[in-house]
Amino acid sequence: MRSLFLWVLSFLLMGVLAVYQRTTGPTYPVSGKVEIQGQPITYSLLRSHDTGIDAPVSIEVPEGVSAIFSYKRFKSHDQWHHVDVSPVDGSLHFAIPQQPPAGKVEYKIVLREGESSYPLTDEPVIIRFKGVVPDFVLVPHIFFMFFAMVFGLRTGIEALLKRDQTYMLTSVTLLLLLIGGLIFGPIVQKYAFGAYWTGWPWGHDLTDNKTIAAFIFWLIAWLRLRKKPQNRIWPIVAMIAMLATYLIPHSALGSELDFTQLEDQATSIEQQL
Repeated sequence: MRSLFLWVLSFLLMGVLAVYQRTTGPTYPVSGKVEIQGQPITYSLLRSHDTGIDAPVSIEVPEGVSAIFSYKRFKSHDQWHHVDVSPVDGSLHFAIPQQPPAGKVEYKIVLREGESSYPLTDEPVIIRFKGVVPDFVLVPHIFFMFFAMVFGLRTGIEALLKRDQTYMLTSVTLLLLLIGGLIFGPIVQKYAFGAYWTGWPWGHDLTDNKTIAAFIFWLIAWLRLRKKPQNRIWPIVAMIAMLATYLIPHSALGSELDFTQLEDQATSIEQQL
């Protein structure tokens, strides 16, 4: 019963961390509401979408409410494009222009009623486009990463309580992290953004960096336990390191295109020709 309780506790902690990562990351929609004509208008503004199709945003509004939709590519020399949007069947519909994988668009929506204006956000919302990741790659990646965290938490608790399964649980955690993070993770990255690895030393993607950091800590813990199974310090350190990496929002400092560089390179080539 005690072992069952520890597993349940590990699953619950993982659930809390999963919700935290999802809701704090830069790809989670920006939601809120404004009040017009005494009616609350709720909205959800996308910050991530598959490439190949414009990203749709719809907002239900009362009669007489229109909007100005402004957008431009993020990190580009573009000027702002401004579009007047009128309601259709009681809703305002916006289409954020699709971009290649890792391309971003920043956009603003201002609702209007008569002479009054209602900006939905103080700052422009940034949406990143990504390639479609097939389920046969994405599902195993999520599965193994989820259970790597569950087993990592369970291993740390096992070490804290000085129980007998620390080495076995460390081995399983390391294997799950290897498969989910360092095998399926780069494949997901390749489908989504066209590169297997964008972390150190080639980039600053925190998702890649925190994955390899967590793996290194668990590898050290596993090697130490092979020499001395009674060692409890390193599994606890590895669990704390994994917790710290999971507290970093998912997709933070992720892959992105710098259109200014691409435009400058194209201009330079044209000048040479």
